[in-house]
Order: sequence, then structure tokens, then C-alpha cells
Amino acid sequence: MGMKRILAFIRPKKWTAVREALSQVAVERMTVGDVLGFADQTPGKIPVELAQYVLVMIVVNDDFLERTIEVIEKIARTGSHGMPGDGKIFVLPAEDAIQIKSGLRGKGAV
Repeated sequence: MGMKRILAFIRPKKWTAVREALSQVAVERMTVGDVLGFADQTPGKIPVELAQYVLVMIVVNDDFLERTIEVIEKIARTGSHGMPGDGKIFVLPAEDAIQIKSGLRGKGAV
């Protein structure tokens, strides 16, 4: 069984609801930060403003992957069909995890 790293860029106003929903499906360990970036640009136009996002970084074991993505996608979406600027979710492999306190490695460290 492997691990995945999830990088979710969401609207700041959605962060509290996303955090609460993730807690309901037992996803509670994450790193969160404020970031700026370009989003949903019109082709050929140079962006003039950076959009604010909350970056949520989560490492999950494979059995938590789909539930984590589904919660973020559902709760971070604006309305039933979404709006430009709602954000993105990226899923990347996580090679290993090491708990510094105990030296525990692999999925048990997550």
C-alpha cells in the first residue's frame, strides 16, 4: 500500500468548511498556508492581479485518497457547478514518511 501527497488550492472563504468536512472523514493531519497565484486566465491576456488561495498539503495512505479528494472537491466548489477560481487539486506520489519523534517510517508515520 502506498501514500499520496495532495496539494489543494482553495478559496480562503471555503477553508473552514473544508477543514471541518475533512475532520468528519478522519483526515486531520495537514499543513496549510496562504498563497497567491494566477487562476483561470483568459487566453492572450496578461494577468494583472494575483488571486488569494489557501494551500492545503496532505499526505494520505492510498485508502484515504478518494475520500479526501471527494470532500475537498465537493466542499470547495462554489455552487452546484463551480465557478472560475474555485481552485485545483493535485495528487503526487509520496515516496516515504518518517516520524521524527519515533523514527517510524512508511504509512504508519502518516
